[in-house]
Amino acid sequence: MNGTMAAVGRRTFLSLRVRNFRLFFIGQLISQIGTFLTQVALTLLVLHLTDSGIAVGLLVACQFGPMLVLGPYAGVVADRSDKRVLLLITQTLQMCQSFALAVLAFMHHAPLGAFYVTALAGGMLLAFDNPARRSFVTEMVPKEQMQNAVTLNTALMTSSRIFGPALAGVLVVTAGYGWAFAIDGVTYLAVLAGLWMMRTSELHSAPRSARGKGQVREGMRYVRTVPDLFVPMVMVAIVGTLTFNFSVTLPLFVTRDLHGNNGTYTLVYSVLSVGAFGAALFAAQRKTVTVRHIVHTAAGFGASMLLFAAVPNLWFGFPVALIVGFASVAFMTTATAIVQVRSDPTMRGRVMALQAMVLIGSTPVGGPLLGWICDTLGTRAGLLLGAAAAFAAAAWGHAAAQRATPLDDAKLVATASA
Repeated sequence: MNGTMAAVGRRTFLSLRVRNFRLFFIGQLISQIGTFLTQVALTLLVLHLTDSGIAVGLLVACQFGPMLVLGPYAGVVADRSDKRVLLLITQTLQMCQSFALAVLAFMHHAPLGAFYVTALAGGMLLAFDNPARRSFVTEMVPKEQMQNAVTLNTALMTSSRIFGPALAGVLVVTAGYGWAFAIDGVTYLAVLAGLWMMRTSELHSAPRSARGKGQVREGMRYVRTVPDLFVPMVMVAIVGTLTFNFSVTLPLFVTRDLHGNNGTYTLVYSVLSVGAFGAALFAAQRKTVTVRHIVHTAAGFGASMLLFAAVPNLWFGFPVALIVGFASVAFMTTATAIVQVRSDPTMRGRVMALQAMVLIGSTPVGGPLLGWICDTLGTRAGLLLGAAAAFAAAAWGHAAAQRATPLDDAKLVATASA
């Protein structure tokens, strides 16, 4: 029994044996806790100032809207660049953005618009940081450890969501919003130190794309011709727009329908993230991912959202939030893994940018819409819409996968470049 558990542990954390990935993992773990700390604190601040679901939706649009506009070009930049150097630049600027939020929060009667503008600046930086960071994961480990590194990176993000929101709740109540943003700024030092300490000679860097015209269209054509990329991409777009908008629906649902407060919301968010962390660790043991897995996890995500919309009070809300967290990251991990592993190395930055665009960049479309639905029809209606979207994505994915015809990789790249 002990030998079996040890074998499972070695398989789950296999890629952490690589020094460069270990440095990246530790630095990002600390930094991402700060990122979720700021995300939750800023949402609570806007909700406190406005008591409006639409205002929260507009904040989400500022944070993630640039991904929708700049995403394809940012992917080209990632494919052309030394990703480690690019990350040093974007992470430094994001640190400055967090400190700017802290300065605003410490001011007396800072205008609400200033927080939106600063959030918009952070969204522009995220548009370039996200594809570089996610495609860089595959350059730190050997090819046979690539999928494990991708899923552990997702586990990193979800574990950050456990501690970040809980810490945000404590800081907002005891010290104030400003300290939450300031601590986030300090956490960026960990990831910057990790990037500086890496041994560049041990990186498995992908060939950089030469400058040329039509590279954004080339990336889009490539994704369109690969069923294992296109089908998950469309499914992620549907789910990202209407189901994954937890930053809008969750605080409204907890404070209005379940009669909680800011502290309760951050606690529910942390419980949801515990389930997400479990899903990510479970996925780290999987050796292969197919479109069929993505279809099944999308359907499970829809079922969990349907159950969440029906909970009568907080006592039922906590265990169901655990299920929602597991189902949501089971879907996200499988969709991310197949895209990162299946992409041609010369196209990976553009593919990652397109996926970020449809997952994160779609939230500005769904955020204000869900905010309006929650304000007019009730938050449960917003959750039901998210459940319906996940079921629709699963049904479309199943039908599209049945029609798909696999092609040779070399032929796909040649077709995209033509």
